[in-house]
Amino acid sequence: MSYLEYTVKSVPTGLRKIFYLNWPLVLLLTAVAGTGFLMLYSVAGGGYDPWAEPQIKRFAIGLVLMIAVGLVPVWLWRNLAGVAYSVSIALLIGVEFFGSVGMGAQRWIDLGFMRLQPSELTKITLVMFLAAYYDWLPTKKTSRPFWVLLPLIFILVPTALVLKQPDLGTAILLLAAGGGLMFLAGVHWAYFATVLAAFIGLVTTVFKSRGTSWQMLQNYQFRRIDTFLDPSTDPLGAGYHITQSKIALGSGGWTGRGFMQGTQSRLNFLPEKHTDFIFTTLAEEFGFLGGVSLLTLYALIIVFCVASAVMNKDRFASLLTLGVALNFFLFFSVNMSMVMGLAPVVGVPLPLVSYGGSAMLVLMLAFGLVQSAHVHRPR
Repeated sequence: MSYLEYTVKSVPTGLRKIFYLNWPLVLLLTAVAGTGFLMLYSVAGGGYDPWAEPQIKRFAIGLVLMIAVGLVPVWLWRNLAGVAYSVSIALLIGVEFFGSVGMGAQRWIDLGFMRLQPSELTKITLVMFLAAYYDWLPTKKTSRPFWVLLPLIFILVPTALVLKQPDLGTAILLLAAGGGLMFLAGVHWAYFATVLAAFIGLVTTVFKSRGTSWQMLQNYQFRRIDTFLDPSTDPLGAGYHITQSKIALGSGGWTGRGFMQGTQSRLNFLPEKHTDFIFTTLAEEFGFLGGVSLLTLYALIIVFCVASAVMNKDRFASLLTLGVALNFFLFFSVNMSMVMGLAPVVGVPLPLVSYGGSAMLVLMLAFGLVQSAHVHRPR
């Protein structure tokens, strides 16, 4: 027995779990969050107020929350998955009646000390519930029609409630994360091929209906599609945001203009520079190399999660870890695609970097579940 093993075994069982935490994952999350603090300091013109200081405090709380959740046995989270999912659905319904309105959408519940966005919480509770469902379901039933229909209903109910707020970005993430977890659980590929073929057919039909008597979208909706495909058609209107974002991305070059030297963000040309478009500020100030460095940190987080899931022999814990990793991947990939003009602007923040309380705390809670699965895996 090595000295390290002897030291670990000599520690009381409750505290011993701390040694089993996935500490490289903790360091990577801290590095990404640190990048966010730096950028929030920059977009504020060199001040901790109004964004950097609250974000640092939230991350500190989130870090404690993650470790606390990680020390709880994973079987308890499996047993609470149905309750967590039900609570998140109730909160989404509550938003319809008691929700606060901001930027034209009703998405938040005011708790006094913070504004909770239930749709953020739903991203995690949905993954928990689906992981518990497929852990309970015998493998041979995974692809049978009835047992495929049930998880679809579990996915579509919160998606419909989120769409009503309206929050298209989160609705898309719920659909993608839910469908992805179904695929990872072993649902036959033919179901996904059928959905993809139907989607392609629907999109084709919508475009072919333009200018006909049976046109499926309004003219203004088609104009939005035109603007997304070519923002230069309306550079001062609907295409303004993405045009300014591309200017910032391109002006950064290989190494960037330098910290706090970005003209697009300092002169307020960038929209939502502290939330949805914060990646463009990073790319302008630190260039291509800065953007790739952040993307590398994100990729390493995914790698550590997948490695932990592959080594875990508990089906619920493995699916839970993969579901959180998938959610995290969708978060940053959609945001980066959005600000580069590769996807429509749907209001998805950059994880751990964009300013936001609910998103930060819920994401740290999600990685707490990953830690719980890692700490309590069969050894």
